[in-house]
Amino acid sequence: MASDHAGFELRRQLRPYVEGLGHEVVDLGTGSVASVDYPVFGARVGRAVASGDCQRGIVICGTGVGIGIAATKISGIRAAACTETYSARLSRQHNDANVLALGARATALGLAQDIVATWLATAFEGGRHQRRVDQLAALDRGEDIEAQSVNSAL
Repeated sequence: MASDHAGFELRRQLRPYVEGLGHEVVDLGTGSVASVDYPVFGARVGRAVASGDCQRGIVICGTGVGIGIAATKISGIRAAACTETYSARLSRQHNDANVLALGARATALGLAQDIVATWLATAFEGGRHQRRVDQLAALDRGEDIEAQSVNSAL
């Protein structure tokens, strides 16, 4: 887990909750509410997940958008900014999202806990979704996926 200053308090509150769900939490900062740059912390989590040091990551900023974008700049990361449990569940089932991005200024603690619990408990379905996740990986490698897609339309 990591956050910028805007997400510091929510991260501090979510950490024991995530641990209570049986997950080990590696805290990658920030250490206070002093202003910091969210890309640094999104990249930290992205690198930890992409390297295999962590299975999944959670990043938090004011909206969840900026820090999630930062995490996705790391090759192999599929971050999903979720504001409710439906998208949290589908981001795992269909997209195999490996980083969850939350917005501390947009999500109350109880809802954030529900989103996190749903996201952590949901498995990737594979099947037809695997082809699409493979296409995302190909995009990471700079490949042209249109020629590979059986469903591409002009």
